[in-house]
Amino acid sequence: MQLRSTMAQPDASALPVVEVTERDLPVHCPNPAMPLWSSHPRVFLDVAAEGEAMCPYCGTRYRLRGGPRKGAH
Repeated sequence: MQLRSTMAQPDASALPVVEVTERDLPVHCPNPAMPLWSSHPRVFLDVAAEGEAMCPYCGTRYRLRGGPRKGAH
């Protein structure tokens, strides 16, 4: 028997994007601008290496202005 998920996956292009700068590092979600009612456990996201990261809880994408940093890990 194979189980299938009946929940539709959201379109990644429709999810919110938060642009951050190097001054905002380290980036975490939920961020201070998010309302309290939409909180989830805090998770730190590595946007420096790839230039972008997505929160595993709410799907918010964080994009580093200027793209990935050289030498980031």
